[in-house]
Amino acid sequence: MKISTHKAHFSEPFYLESGRILSEFDLAYETYGELNEDHSNAVVVCHALTGSHHAAGRYENDSKAGWWDGLIGDGKAIDTTKFFVICVNILGSSFGSTSPLSIEPSTGKEYRLRFPVLVISDVVKAQMKLFDRLGIKQAHAVVGGSLGGMQALCFAIEFPNFAKNIIMMATTYATKPWAIAFNKIAIEGIVRDPGFKNGNYDKEEISKNGLMGMALGRMAGHISFLSPASMDAKFGRAYVETDGTYELLGRYQVDRYMEYNGYGFPKRFDPLSYLYIAKMMNNFDCTRHYDTLKNALSLIKANVFMLSFSGDILFPPTLMKEMYEAFCDIGKKGNAEYECIDSDYGHDAFLVEIDKIEMQVKKALEWKKI
Repeated sequence: MKISTHKAHFSEPFYLESGRILSEFDLAYETYGELNEDHSNAVVVCHALTGSHHAAGRYENDSKAGWWDGLIGDGKAIDTTKFFVICVNILGSSFGSTSPLSIEPSTGKEYRLRFPVLVISDVVKAQMKLFDRLGIKQAHAVVGGSLGGMQALCFAIEFPNFAKNIIMMATTYATKPWAIAFNKIAIEGIVRDPGFKNGNYDKEEISKNGLMGMALGRMAGHISFLSPASMDAKFGRAYVETDGTYELLGRYQVDRYMEYNGYGFPKRFDPLSYLYIAKMMNNFDCTRHYDTLKNALSLIKANVFMLSFSGDILFPPTLMKEMYEAFCDIGKKGNAEYECIDSDYGHDAFLVEIDKIEMQVKKALEWKKI
């Protein structure tokens, strides 16, 4: 599989939904496979909140493959011998695209809290500028889970002629209070931590020592990514071998798991980027300009495949089922399919249980109703 990593610079003003303007911006992106002669085999993969453009493959001397490596590659569900796959690091993320840590041209200093609030529509519109530059006028498909699924839905509604097929997993048409509440814990943990310093923290210090408030918020968020059943199966009531049952701070295996995921997270993900992307997720509501869900979905021309997971407590299956029923009500049943995968894993099943989704993804990519 051919892997290429790039960064595109755009020097023209970029007008945001908020009314703010980025005078210039960068987008980091990664591609896999080859674009065919008529540029018709592109599959756009959209990453989730803490993801990046490194969706598949392995960098030299890198022990960890891309976050969806099990799904993308030669002969895999998203087959890079057939498709040209492109994944773009969204605006606001500090993995190479313009973010709060980028230099603001007018001041010569990092944006920090002067960075504008972004919405899903902004990050999708920015990607469209990149695809236009690459000569990709129509994608074979747009695929994404969670925040990536929000992007896929936005592509379908706001750029209805761009993609033939939309594949959304573990996502929603609007972020509900339950998910916003989990994000609130992380947001409060970050901004109330003295080390955050009102956004003026030392980047090197955070990457070395972490940020306790962000770590604790990540632990809470991680609970929402799993499920009671998956925690039972993974940990049970097992105790850490070196800890005593009657030690006040003795730990269960699940405690150690929370510590591992929480304390390491701020060392690899920027706190300001987390705040801006969490706000982006909280603000997402595909109906906000169209009054109703049916009005919004009526604009879609693509085939839409929706995949939810029974154990997902962050974005429960009822949300995507509601979308499917809306498609049926407006006469688009022939171009919409919905399936709920039986899974106890939780929200992150779309990243972990590849064996349960690969056939559905292959089927969706072969859809020829349009």
